[in-house]
Amino acid sequence: MRPFMIVAAATLVLVGASGCSNMKPWEQRALSGGAIGAAAGAGVGSMLGAPAVGAAVGGAAGAAIGGLTAGPEKEKPRKE
Repeated sequence: MRPFMIVAAATLVLVGASGCSNMKPWEQRALSGGAIGAAAGAGVGSMLGAPAVGAAVGGAAGAAIGGLTAGPEKEKPRKE
């Protein structure tokens, strides 16, 4: 098995186990944008012969766009 596949599988397990319920909206958008961008970048990169580079570039771009397009947060009253 390639080292890249081992790292990818370990990352997937860690992200799946960590959960996203305590994240702020902009953090959730950045994470989902990064995942979508990485998948799209890997697809385009595989057509060009460099799927890892495509995934890295697509993931970075997707995370940046997802994080920057989140709307302003509203303060929620805390229940104590």
